Amino acid sequence: MAEQFTLTDLMQILREAAGADEGVDLEADILDTSFEDLGYDSLALLEAGSRIEREYAVTLGDSTMTDVPTPRALLDVVNANLTPA
Repeated sequence: MAEQFTLTDLMQILREAAGADEGVDLEADILDTSFEDLGYDSLALLEAGSRIEREYAVTLGDSTMTDVPTPRALLDVVNANLTPA
């Protein structure tokens, strides 16, 4: 199991789950950019949440995925729920 869920991990899962908006540079400093501004709607976040739960053995819940406003907030939630290896 991973020790930490990183922005790179999150961006890979989001790309796999919902693709990427051509007008958004996901390689830029996006930690505090809203998911909406990044082009991800609630359905994309729910799909990403399902993948995160499976791959990282955490329980997030649908409301968590629709309530977190930014990648930084989601990283904080996931990392708080990771079980140390």
